[in-house]
Amino acid sequence: MSSSSGGALTWVRDSLRHRGLAGTVRYYAREFRDMLVDLTPERRKSRYGDIDFDFDHHVDTTWATVSLRTRLREWLSGGQYQPTEPVAFHQMIAAIPVPINGFTFIDLGSGKGRTLLMASDYPFRRIIGMELLRELNAIAVQNISRYHHDQQKCFAIESHTGDARHFDFPAEPTVLYLFNPFPRHIWRDLLANLHRSLLVAPRPVYLIYHNPVHEDILVAEKWLHELGRTQQFVLYEAFLNPV
Repeated sequence: MSSSSGGALTWVRDSLRHRGLAGTVRYYAREFRDMLVDLTPERRKSRYGDIDFDFDHHVDTTWATVSLRTRLREWLSGGQYQPTEPVAFHQMIAAIPVPINGFTFIDLGSGKGRTLLMASDYPFRRIIGMELLRELNAIAVQNISRYHHDQQKCFAIESHTGDARHFDFPAEPTVLYLFNPFPRHIWRDLLANLHRSLLVAPRPVYLIYHNPVHEDILVAEKWLHELGRTQQFVLYEAFLNPV
């Protein structure tokens, strides 16, 4: 697994390779401006609006408690942690058209691990998260150890630090959750990795893309078939033509 600082710097180098120097400077200037706006007292106060989940379960998954140091590292990596709202998450899981018993739930860019906790209320075989920043993943691991819920059905939960592009997809039926966690150039590498994994071990895979900003990249992948959408997410099914 890569360290958080090393992982972030790797993504900066990737940005230079894909966007060039001028494009990278513009990209990070825009992201830095947005980060400064998010750090204003008014915006931080508004971010506490999702804290009910944390109070109910004695965990720390909200945006507003992320440190400035971590925000700067997020800026370098081109992402920003934002927890998924519980109501939206349950709607997305309900959209999957097959029973999910025995599926593996994977969240790449899992942050503090809120979706991992919410996914444990379903009968998944196991739940896996991967987060680029070590400090966010450390909080996720603590949250997993603290989380208890009367409706919890899956207790095999793990979270790791690493670069999602190099995630070793298990050869198991999978629900893959992505809350718009990457810049555009990362998406292509991630999808290529998933496609290779499916060619080696074909199996059912459902991909939930929450906040589909870079949806055109997924549309271009002909092995991904859209099953449904709302304003918040698009649901895809991986489908490989038999050889």
